Amino acid sequence: MLVGFRAANVLSFREEFELSLLTPEGSDRTARSVQGLPISPVAAIFGANASGKTNVLNAMCWMRHAVLDSVADWARIAGVPRRSFALEREASGDASLFEVDVVLGEDRYVYGFEMSDVRVETEWLHVYRQGSRRRQVWFERDAERPERGEAEYRFPSEWLKGAKRPVVDYTRPNALFLTAAGSLQLKQLTPLHDWFKRNLWLVGPGDDLRDRDASTRWKLLRPGFRDRIEGLLAVADLGVIGVEIADRGEETPEVSLVHHGKEEPVPLDMGHEESYGTLAWFAFLGPLLEALDGGAVLLVDELDSSLHPLLVAEVVRLFEDPVANPRGAQLLFTGHDVTLLSKAHVERPLDREQVWITEKRKTGESELYPLTSVGVRADESLERGYLRGRYGGVPHIGLGGMAVEIERRSAGVRT
Repeated sequence: MLVGFRAANVLSFREEFELSLLTPEGSDRTARSVQGLPISPVAAIFGANASGKTNVLNAMCWMRHAVLDSVADWARIAGVPRRSFALEREASGDASLFEVDVVLGEDRYVYGFEMSDVRVETEWLHVYRQGSRRRQVWFERDAERPERGEAEYRFPSEWLKGAKRPVVDYTRPNALFLTAAGSLQLKQLTPLHDWFKRNLWLVGPGDDLRDRDASTRWKLLRPGFRDRIEGLLAVADLGVIGVEIADRGEETPEVSLVHHGKEEPVPLDMGHEESYGTLAWFAFLGPLLEALDGGAVLLVDELDSSLHPLLVAEVVRLFEDPVANPRGAQLLFTGHDVTLLSKAHVERPLDREQVWITEKRKTGESELYPLTSVGVRADESLERGYLRGRYGGVPHIGLGGMAVEIERRSAGVRT
C-alpha cells in the first residue's frame, strides 16, 4: 500500500509538498494496519480550479513514467523531459524531487530521486524489513561525487545482493538505476519496479474515456468479469439490466447495454443512444475492478465528473470496505463534490484525515496541506466550513461578482 508521496519543483509546485496516507491511531474508521502502520485506503484532494489538484496526481504519474521508461524512451533525447515550476526563472536550474513510501509484502520501501534538465542528480532506496524500524540503505547515488573523486554509487552494505556492476554500467546519466535494475531483472529490486507497473494509473474526465471504454469492453470477455460489470451497472440505477456482447475477433467487442423496456428489455447502442453519464460510469468500471483485483493505487481526476454524488460516495465506500476491497486497493482522487464532507449522506463518506486541500498563492505556486492542519473540530460541519472558505481551497469570488463584472464591461462597450 502507498504510505506517502512527496515532490518539489514540478508543474505548479515550487516548494516541497507531501501527501500522506498515514492516519493517527484510532482517529480514522477506515484505516488498515499494514506492518503496524495505520494506512487509509482513500485520500481526497479539494481545491479551487487551477489550484494544483490535478498536478498532485500528474506528479505521481510522471514519477511512474520515469521509473518505467527512463532507460528506453530517454535514450533518444538529451537530458530529462521534466516539467519544473514555470513561473520562476531560477526553478529551471534547481532539481525536481520525487519520492514514494510504499509497503510491499513484509517490507517498506522509501525510494526517490532528484532530476535536473540534464541528468539524475541523486537517487536512493531505503528499506525497512519485516516491520522493523531499522533503516537499511540499499543504494545511494550522487552525480556530483565523481567530481570529488568519489564513486557515484554507494552500496553501504550487502543488503542489496546480486550483480550490481552491470546495472550501474547500463544506467545512463539521464536514466534511473531502478529502471535499469528492472530491465536487467536484479531480483531484489523487481518487486518495487513491478509496483510502478501495476500502480498509479490515472483516470481523468478527458480524452482517455475512449481508451477506457475499449479496455472495459475487452475485459467483458474475461470469465466472471461480465457478471460484475452488469451488477455495478445495475446498482448505479441507470436502468441497465444487462450487457450484450458481439465478439468481433481482433476488433474491439461491440457492446450494447440492455435497459428495462415498456414491454420487454431493449438493448441500446453505446455509440449513439446512451447518455454521457452512463458511458462515463461504464468506462470507469474497468480501471475500478482492475485496481480492486490487484490491490493497486488508482488515481482519479475529477471523480465527480458526470457521476451523481450518491454514486461517487458509493465508490469511496467501496474502497473503504474491507470485504469488497480485501487486497487493500487505494483510491486517490480530486473533486469538487463537497457533499462527501457532509452529513447529508447516511454516513459521511470521508473523515477529516482523508481530506487534503490545494491552494494557489499570489506567486502562482500551489500548496498542498491536510484538512487537519487548520484545526477542524470533530463535530464541525466540514461542508459548510469548506464552502465558507474557512479551510482555504475555494475561489475568492464576491457574491454577485461575475454579474457586476459583466455589467461593468458591457457599460464600457456601450460608451
